[in-house]
Amino acid sequence: MMKMGNETNIEEFILEGFPAVQHLGKLFFVVFLLLYLVSIIGNTIIVMIMWLDHRLQIPMYLFLSGFSFLECCFTTSVIPKLLTIFLSGMQTISFAACLTQTFVFISLGVTGFFLIAVMSVDRYLAICNPLHYPSIMTMKICFLLILFCCSMGILVTTILVVKVSQLSFCGSNIIKHFLCDLGPLTQLSCSDTSFIESLAFFLALFIILSSLTVTMICYINITITILHLPSAKERQKAFSTCSSHLIVLSLIYGSCIFIYIKPNQANKLDTNREAALMNTVVTPVLNPFIYTLRNKQFKLALKDVIYKVKLFR
Repeated sequence: MMKMGNETNIEEFILEGFPAVQHLGKLFFVVFLLLYLVSIIGNTIIVMIMWLDHRLQIPMYLFLSGFSFLECCFTTSVIPKLLTIFLSGMQTISFAACLTQTFVFISLGVTGFFLIAVMSVDRYLAICNPLHYPSIMTMKICFLLILFCCSMGILVTTILVVKVSQLSFCGSNIIKHFLCDLGPLTQLSCSDTSFIESLAFFLALFIILSSLTVTMICYINITITILHLPSAKERQKAFSTCSSHLIVLSLIYGSCIFIYIKPNQANKLDTNREAALMNTVVTPVLNPFIYTLRNKQFKLALKDVIYKVKLFR
């Protein structure tokens, strides 16, 4: 710790993890390591196949590959440290490293919400306005939309992290979480955090609810269009795909609403840890299976790539 006048400013924090189940740490280490590997391998395959097969180089798969790359980065910013906690117990993290993890974690999360909304609009245009879709959703527009999502993620997070870096930390240094998230971190500050808590709350409210609103409007219109399909088999197939998407989206939005959209973070910090596992571990594992590995066009491209690899062996 570093002395500053009459105060002691904390230079490192301790990530508490899950002390109640630490005696099962090695078991959880194996389970979460397998989930992490499944997520990384699944999402990496999606990115590779999209860029290797020219048939998949269309807006829908460009967005999906971007989302998969985002998921790889998102889980990698969190899970390795969580695995270390399960294996060795509570872990120290420097103030600079903690702020870095906060920045990466939140910026990727914000980018993900904007990207989900963009993907929903893309599916809405493709299904509900198929004649105008090619002229509206060009590859140039796709890249600009992805750039916009990333820029918004970085901009929002920079504002929050700069504000957090200006706080004083002079009390307990134990973060009651397995990662350096904004809520648990600000709760340790001995400065007045009312402004940053209000700012974080209203930004989370705007980002999550605006993304959710756009996504729900798009899927409602998609559902209406599906109901007008002439074939019962086509309707069943379309509903099966949409319901799978909505299950994953409900897990993402549900867990984030529970964690971030509440004015008083201090009341539910302990339960935030379990909810955070949903969008850092569970949904990144489900996404490859839900979004692409059930898609016929993608499975055909995957088979072609596997066949070509076997030929070169």
